[in-house]
Amino acid sequence: MASSSVVKLVCLVLACMVVVAPLTVDGAITCDMVVSTLSPCLTYLLSGGSVPADCCNAVRSLNTAASSTPDRQTACGCLKSAYTSIPGINIDNAASLPGKCGVNLPYKISPSIDCSKVT
Repeated sequence: MASSSVVKLVCLVLACMVVVAPLTVDGAITCDMVVSTLSPCLTYLLSGGSVPADCCNAVRSLNTAASSTPDRQTACGCLKSAYTSIPGINIDNAASLPGKCGVNLPYKISPSIDCSKVT
């Protein structure tokens, strides 16, 4: 079950980022979509090092997909839940991931973020 934990961890790192349009079904984002999309980022979130190219592709896709405030808030909540349920996520790695992938967010990724204020 370590792979499930890793996938959930990756979701937390991108907490409140955004969600990918190609991943949406009728405009609705789900936690399963967020977690599965960000699974390539798990190793980086846990251990640091170089960010894998497939992780950055996932981060950019999620950022592009989160086209509405409700979708971004949902993604944020999914990531926040993943962070609390997966031990070992390095919050500094999570906070730095968007920038390392060339994605600018107007808020800081943190386990204490209030997802209701993400716009």
